[in-house]
Amino acid sequence: MQIKREDQLLQLADTGIIWDLIIAGGGATGLGVAVDAASRGFKTLLLEQSDFSKGTSSRSTKLVHGGVRYLAQGNFGLVKEALRERGLLIQNAPHLVRNESFIIPNYNWGGGLFYAIGLKFYDLLAGKLSFGHSAYISRSEVIRRLPNIKQEGLVSGVLYHDGQFDDSRLAVNLAQTCLEQGGVALNYTRITGLVKENSQIKGVIAKDMETGISYTVKGRSIINATGVFVDELLRLDQPGSKPIVRPSQGIHLVLDKSFLGTKDALMIPKTEDGRVLFAVPWHDKIVIGTTDTPLDEHTLEPVALEEEIEFILRTAAMYLKRAPERKDVLSVFAGLRPLAAPQTANAKTKEISRSHKLIVSDSGMITITGGKWTTYRQMGEDTVDRAIRTAALPHRNCKTKNMRIHGYQERVNGTGHLFVYGQDADAIRALKLENAIWEKPLHPRLPYTAAEVIWAVRQEMARTVEDVLARRTRSLFLDARAAMEMAPGVARMVAEELKRDDAWEKEQVVSFLKVAAGYLLEQIKK
Repeated sequence: MQIKREDQLLQLADTGIIWDLIIAGGGATGLGVAVDAASRGFKTLLLEQSDFSKGTSSRSTKLVHGGVRYLAQGNFGLVKEALRERGLLIQNAPHLVRNESFIIPNYNWGGGLFYAIGLKFYDLLAGKLSFGHSAYISRSEVIRRLPNIKQEGLVSGVLYHDGQFDDSRLAVNLAQTCLEQGGVALNYTRITGLVKENSQIKGVIAKDMETGISYTVKGRSIINATGVFVDELLRLDQPGSKPIVRPSQGIHLVLDKSFLGTKDALMIPKTEDGRVLFAVPWHDKIVIGTTDTPLDEHTLEPVALEEEIEFILRTAAMYLKRAPERKDVLSVFAGLRPLAAPQTANAKTKEISRSHKLIVSDSGMITITGGKWTTYRQMGEDTVDRAIRTAALPHRNCKTKNMRIHGYQERVNGTGHLFVYGQDADAIRALKLENAIWEKPLHPRLPYTAAEVIWAVRQEMARTVEDVLARRTRSLFLDARAAMEMAPGVARMVAEELKRDDAWEKEQVVSFLKVAAGYLLEQIKK
């Protein structure tokens, strides 16, 4: 049965409904809260001003991990929590999360011993939810497993295991799970105001960005889970309030898989700025990143800075025999991390904890900041628990630890690009049989077909060309030029499904091409 936006908007327009939780933000955090709340039986409404995971949550390093870097910082509590959540996530969404082997190359004897010991502790913290034991491996084994690794000075390596996933596909599945649990999740619906009685928030003003219609929506608990935009909603509540987050930008370059030539991922433990750098196999490509650049301003569509691009290319050249050049980059994407605003002027963003924090305003609004994709479920649980206490909601236990996420499939083949749809893959194959045109590939360099466009609009709440090419399929992230060439055909299909006119179709192509230009390296000035 098709998911219809109109049906959800009818509930938004029903002034007789008092929602238990109204959640602002459709990224990892907000979706985690929505799934948790809906599964406990609370009347749940999630509102996202753009598309689900449009911002930070679609632009990650594609890792579900404990965080080796945080282990080195001594943040054992965060690492243990993340490792537990990593294990739960692969159990609940095996179609989207897989066990990935990582190799740390060692170019001095001491380094190898240091990481070998440290990662044994990593294994210990994972406990029964371990993905596999780490091991010290020989120089020859490193070269065998990473054939493009620089061999000069190479001494040995350390092998360990973590998780790899598709971030925006998980976001879409969480939105679907929220609906299945009785909640409402609307993209392109922006909170423009707050409704207060006696200085307490009793609801929100929500604007449908497609029609321009505004709705007054009543709610017992308002959750601010808007990531880098939390301060904007806080200022609606408390004008003039000081910022509580400071965004830090990280970028990733996407390369052909030949730059690793293996299924193993590469982890560079200490770059010139003190961070770690990953090169991770993903959808038959390699994602390499990330950087760490503090920003004073932020937008929904951040663009990679030239110094960030040069940093990644320079660092990769230090470790790979055939180093990537600008011409080899298929796509470059930038994402923002909503880190806690530093209390001192010289604080470095890489030193700020990624632990999540809950803040309750005098008005009763709950703001959640920090955290990362891996711990989204725990963040949701903690937030709903706080909402129960703050808004005097009936106590109900969390159900998400062992709850299967939409698309769950016990046995995942992992071959062919449709595996990320899990149980929905058969329905997409059936769509291809309905119309011969839908079976055709959208582009010779990418595996996606027209059937996936139809499915994205009918079942995954895609409303724009960008929704389809960036987040339902990952075309824009995998090959920006190919995605641009696909745009007109995709616009035509989306327009037909949504009953849009020619003007809308043309505007969609122009809009997408403008966004996609930021993913092309040749468009970024040297």
